[in-house]
Amino acid sequence: MKEQTIQANILKYLESIGAYSVKIISASRKGVPDITGCLPGGRFFAIEVKLGNAKATPLQQYNIDLIHSAGGIAFVANNVNTVKEKLKCGY
Repeated sequence: MKEQTIQANILKYLESIGAYSVKIISASRKGVPDITGCLPGGRFFAIEVKLGNAKATPLQQYNIDLIHSAGGIAFVANNVNTVKEKLKCGY
């Protein structure tokens, strides 16, 4: 499965739960997660999509950590089930 397919599946799921979400194509800073948005209720989230067991680069992890520090939810996901789990528990 391609990373684009995983992203599309995640975006469909996010839409189904009423989240506002955006696939980031080009950002004003490097390392920004692939998908950002807001959950119903107002919590900001960001998802770095990876294939298989790939991990975030140091710059991507730095951005994930900044989002956590600001009170948002941010994580790496390689499938929709990971997204469901992480958003449910408010990672």
